[in-house]
Amino acid sequence: MASVSTIKPFAFERVFSQAASSDAAKPDAMILQGEMETLRAQIERLELEKDMALAQARADGVQAGLAEARAERETAMLAAIDALQAGIEQIAEEVGDAVAKATAEAAELALATADLLAGRAIAAAPAETIDAALGRVLEQLGRNPRLQIRVHPSLVEEMERLVAARQAGERRRMHLHVAPDDTIPIGDTLISWDEGGLRLDMDARRNAVREELDGILG
Repeated sequence: MASVSTIKPFAFERVFSQAASSDAAKPDAMILQGEMETLRAQIERLELEKDMALAQARADGVQAGLAEARAERETAMLAAIDALQAGIEQIAEEVGDAVAKATAEAAELALATADLLAGRAIAAAPAETIDAALGRVLEQLGRNPRLQIRVHPSLVEEMERLVAARQAGERRRMHLHVAPDDTIPIGDTLISWDEGGLRLDMDARRNAVREELDGILG
């Protein structure tokens, strides 16, 4: 059998409630407030993270700049120290050369002065120079010395006079004999006695001075 549909009549004059529909569509204020607070917190967190990231970036940049500046400063200081050291070594070398040159010149001057003084002494009073050497020998000998004084023939007479004057001033008995020797330069002498002898010559005196200055002259 066919089913029978029941048709209900539409109530045209039925009144609907508009207030109920509006209240259902309106969002809850508490929910909106919560969502706003959440969004605000997220925004603040993002702002804080951004500020922290910027601060970290600035700090990293500052540290990198400081490290680079320190490296450049150390490089500049090392270069300056190297240049200063090289300058000091150069100055020390120049000063050393100047001192060595001045010392050598002073030594040469001293040697020339010694030669000049010795030459003047011999030229002015050759016999007196020999007599002074004789006096130094007699101071080292004991009683009754016996000596032979060999000199250039031109000085024999003068030396005999000086020897006589020396014997007259001595209490001890001295045997002093002056002998001519043309191989001995004027101003030089050879004094001999039983136990030894003394040779006095200008070359020997000059060599003695040179030996003293040899280390300086190089």
